[in-house]
Amino acid sequence: MTHAQQPSSPAAIQVVAHRGASDDAPEHTLAAYRKAIEDGADALECDVRLTADGQLVCVHDRRVNRTSNGRGAVSALELSELAVLDFGSWKDREESPDWDPVPGELTSVLTLERLLELVTEVRATGRPLQLAIETKHPTRWAGQVEERLLRLLNEFGLDAPPAEGPSPVRVMSFSARSLHRVRTAAPALPTVYLMQFLTPRLRDGRLPAGARIAGPGIRIVRNHPDYIRRLRRAGHQVHVWTVNEPEDVALCAELGIEAIITNRPKRVLSQLGRP
Repeated sequence: MTHAQQPSSPAAIQVVAHRGASDDAPEHTLAAYRKAIEDGADALECDVRLTADGQLVCVHDRRVNRTSNGRGAVSALELSELAVLDFGSWKDREESPDWDPVPGELTSVLTLERLLELVTEVRATGRPLQLAIETKHPTRWAGQVEERLLRLLNEFGLDAPPAEGPSPVRVMSFSARSLHRVRTAAPALPTVYLMQFLTPRLRDGRLPAGARIAGPGIRIVRNHPDYIRRLRRAGHQVHVWTVNEPEDVALCAELGIEAIITNRPKRVLSQLGRP
């Protein structure tokens, strides 16, 4: 049996904070990422979109309506327009957090550049914090999101793995074309192919060209555990999203999954026996 087939021990499973500690703080705010770091997350996850003036911001939806007090598509707004919006007050309006966020970090739009600064600061202390970046890209931006992303990673020295140890950054996407662009431009950067549904062409455990890691949703894991075993027999790592319930955490551990992406990093770490 190869190493790829060995079940992961709970201590070896990487716990990734989905949009930060987004169960406790507004998603994609700097406060959510600081809370995830405080909670002990091994890695942070973010989505990136390109603004009308070419800046990468951490926003999941195509439009800002759900997570801010503004309206409109991210791609049609400039960073200065996003900067005046409130991206945090929509969450838990009746409750104040039981921790102390830095003023403004609960409500301000977060640029990828600022998040990279935070990751770099933490890594400089010796903590091997990683970042998983999901690209979001309307057709109008074809290739520009990846180009801007790789340029930023290069500026921070995060576009290639260190001489020893894993890469500090990996790129994720539901688009095989996006991952192919990334791998062509930065061959050493790990890439994760995200899957919401299990299509017939993927059932044998193969991944699209340009993808190195499988990223199935938790529904695929629940409904098709044999597929996860096939992926691992094929030598692929498996990173699963979004894993919040204890029974799903236990299933991931049983199947030997390498990374759990969760809104609740503190609780998942506790369940895995990692204080």
